[in-house]
Amino acid sequence: MNRREMLKQTGVMGTGLVLGGVMGACATTPGMSQGPNQDVAILNFALNLEYLEAAFYLAAVGRINDIRSIGGNAEIRLPSGFNGTSPVPGMSQDVLEYAQEIAEDELAHVKFLRQALGSAAVERPVIDLDQAFQAAGSAASGGAITNFNPFANELFFIHGAFIFEDVGVTAYKGAARLITDKNNVLDPAAGILAVEAYHAGVIRLLLYDRKDMMVTPSLTVEQVVQAISNLRASVGGGKDEGITKMGKANLVVADANAVAFGRTTSEVLKIVYLNGNANVSTGGFFPMGLNGPIKTT
Repeated sequence: MNRREMLKQTGVMGTGLVLGGVMGACATTPGMSQGPNQDVAILNFALNLEYLEAAFYLAAVGRINDIRSIGGNAEIRLPSGFNGTSPVPGMSQDVLEYAQEIAEDELAHVKFLRQALGSAAVERPVIDLDQAFQAAGSAASGGAITNFNPFANELFFIHGAFIFEDVGVTAYKGAARLITDKNNVLDPAAGILAVEAYHAGVIRLLLYDRKDMMVTPSLTVEQVVQAISNLRASVGGGKDEGITKMGKANLVVADANAVAFGRTTSEVLKIVYLNGNANVSTGGFFPMGLNGPIKTT
């Protein structure tokens, strides 16, 4: 049995267990000392982020219709001239295979969370992979990069992936302490966090291997990645690093104890909404906001 088949079977077999655990835990007896159970809300928050990542990677490998068929009919906005039914042009075989594996993983995450939540699963929100990337590219480069399109070529695709990957890791890490059901919810969430961390490591290594390449006549890959990291840090509570530190490779993002950073839902939302202000509920990659109760910074 290969890894894909095992993941699919695990997702199907584990669905009833997780669903029962989530729904059962929501019936916590009033007056108990623990805080209110937020497991369903947290899983739906994660599902929104997985919809976004799945849409990005599936579009990059020419399989956008695989996610358009899941979770409703909400619009997925793509750059003009790119319809997501063919892979990013000029992508090397190695990078294409990495992207295909990550796309499969993100699609599996969407399916698993939807199965686990059952009727409580939120539908896919409107996702913007066009103007949001343009805004992020301009902000990160101080205006040097205009009309940034992560689907234009391999190098831009890897930069686009970098915008998401570390955010997913910090989002799952930050949510872990809020989960009530440690066995049926925290355990699979920890497993997804680990997969997201593997993805982030791959993307950071690909960027580090290209760190001296010029993205613009005045900016190297290393400088652009650092600018993206700085931008995320400025709205996402710090907790970010580029691909180099003190002139050396920095492929693992963590605190002084080598523990991965965790972000609050508000900090994550400020990044994906591309807005560091308080009380924001739409914008950036989610122009109509996330679906579910956790959607305001």
